[in-house]
Amino acid sequence: MNTKYIDLIEQTFDWPQEEFQTENNKLFWRGINLMDLIATYGAPLKFTYLPKISENINKAKGWFQASIDKHNYKGNYFYSYCTKSSHFKHVLNEALKNDIHIETSSAFDIDIVLNLKKEGKIKDSTFVICNGFKRDQYIQNIGNLINSGHENCIPIIDNFEELPLLQKETSKPFKVGIRIASEEEPKFEFYTSRLGIGYKNIVSFYEREIADNEQVELKMLHFFINTGIRDNAYYWNELMKCLNVYINLKKVCPTLDSLNIGGGFPIKNSLAFDFDYQYMIDEIVHQIKQACDEAEVSVPNIFTEFGSFTVGESGATIYEILYQKKQNDRERWNMINSSFITTLPDSWAINKRFIMLPINKWNKQYERVLLGGLTCDSDDYYNSEQHINGIYLPVYEKNNPLYIGFFNTGAYQESIGGFGGLQHCLIPHPKHLLLDRDAGGNLTVTIFKEQQKSSEMLSILGYEESAETTGNTKKILKEAIL
Repeated sequence: MNTKYIDLIEQTFDWPQEEFQTENNKLFWRGINLMDLIATYGAPLKFTYLPKISENINKAKGWFQASIDKHNYKGNYFYSYCTKSSHFKHVLNEALKNDIHIETSSAFDIDIVLNLKKEGKIKDSTFVICNGFKRDQYIQNIGNLINSGHENCIPIIDNFEELPLLQKETSKPFKVGIRIASEEEPKFEFYTSRLGIGYKNIVSFYEREIADNEQVELKMLHFFINTGIRDNAYYWNELMKCLNVYINLKKVCPTLDSLNIGGGFPIKNSLAFDFDYQYMIDEIVHQIKQACDEAEVSVPNIFTEFGSFTVGESGATIYEILYQKKQNDRERWNMINSSFITTLPDSWAINKRFIMLPINKWNKQYERVLLGGLTCDSDDYYNSEQHINGIYLPVYEKNNPLYIGFFNTGAYQESIGGFGGLQHCLIPHPKHLLLDRDAGGNLTVTIFKEQQKSSEMLSILGYEESAETTGNTKKILKEAIL
């Protein structure tokens, strides 16, 4: 009788898979023995596998180039990274190895751009696409970047008041884009995105504010919908609306030469995941070319802003099952040695599901369980997988620890969870490793951040003075005496 965990997986999915294999009843991820990592660095543990970032970037570039060649498309493709998915320097350094561009969303993003420019990672030729609702500091920082000579900085106009504010902060001519306020899916609580300018107002806005403006040149139309790039009627309908705006705008604006279709490529969230990326890109390129050819306007350069697709599949998180609580006849709670709210906040906030697999004990019988976090919060749990309404794991044994891994967690989790700051119930953030390959393909491991210490949280909370606070206090006292 097939009652082992390995039997369950092999009967349910195609197994092994590209990134997952088992050996001696232990899980290997991208060729990495995860039990060896645990033995060396412990658990809970977070890590980022840097080569996957470059791999996904170059996959997307290849797919777009294949479609451009297939359809004899006359425009170019530009891959941009959406920095809000993960602002960490190791992520940007890896991504920028691949001749890409970036999209920013706030004032401090521009400080990161300036830092990377000093190191030569971002060049003057790199497109810096500035999205989001722009407050004073963001406007000022964009102006400073343009004034410094970065001609490929393109602020995307989100509302009617941003253009005059940008003009006040810039002493040079500059390029802009306009974001379309797309219509939301029928299930949303509102009809139109709060971001961007309505379809019907874009051409008149251009003619009124930009057409005769010697300081401003319109280069890009920006389009994005919250549900991302999906093969459904809603996506294709919104794309066609966007193309109609592009065509009408292009007829009165000869400088317009780029269409930014945003981000939204899905990433693998289940062992049963199936998404035909090449087909979707083929259809997008074909639809753009067909619409432009019929309208007799030149096709645009295509920009994308992939965030989760760039970095999501590079991340993973490992927990140890500390204890099993049997609360009634049916429910077994496997308690992890961390918190979902602090380390995988999307699983709590938006019910997002990741690939979850045991790291060891694949030859043991399995049972249905619930996963609980350490906090005293009733919402700190994980109770189902993407493909089934339940969680099955090897049986709990008190003297034989079970470790579990959540995979493709590299986007948003650290920033939403407040990396390095306060954590819910003061549960510390886990140790974080950077995994890479040397020239010979050998795995290299660097500790990016040790597990958070109590002193770090106590300092934030005001119980312990940090060195910076102490120094500032002494400076103020000295100035007062003088």
